[in-house]
Amino acid sequence: MADAAVRLPDPVVEARLARLDEVLAGLEGMPGPALEAVRLLTEVYGEALARVLDHVEEPLRAKLTEDELLGHLLVLHDIHPEPVESRAARAVERLRPAVRERGGDLVWSGMNGLVARVRLDAGGGCGSGCGGGSADVVEAVRAAVLAVAPDLESVEVVTAERKATAAFVPLSTIKRRAVAQEAR
Repeated sequence: MADAAVRLPDPVVEARLARLDEVLAGLEGMPGPALEAVRLLTEVYGEALARVLDHVEEPLRAKLTEDELLGHLLVLHDIHPEPVESRAARAVERLRPAVRERGGDLVWSGMNGLVARVRLDAGGGCGSGCGGGSADVVEAVRAAVLAVAPDLESVEVVTAERKATAAFVPLSTIKRRAVAQEAR
């Protein structure tokens, strides 16, 4: 087995994937065997990955599917063993403690086709800078869900409306003000 120290760091993998997207986009309009070679290679690698999954026990299968890069490859080849809704819901649950620390809450609201729905609640006396609907939190939610479920079309983050709390004014205060105004 290869040494983990020679593995590419995630930013390098991301840069190579971005470059691969550029190269593949350039190949799409070209006639000839280049695009067919890429398609055939992808199919063969997909079959190899499927066979690997067939031979591993559950604890290792879970580790493989939780890896972001491997998860993307499994989705690409349509062999990811976990349904998209389960992956997206798990991502929301993982983010929930961080949002709660900022005074908000995050709730999985299900799917509408290939659109994940997540409710983001700012919570009680929390200002705009905490866990509620800030753009940073919304973007973090979208990124986290799409990282584990790239097969989704989008992630819809709905910010829960804050309900105004009724202020309690004692009746005796109102009566005192009324009596004071009548005396003037």
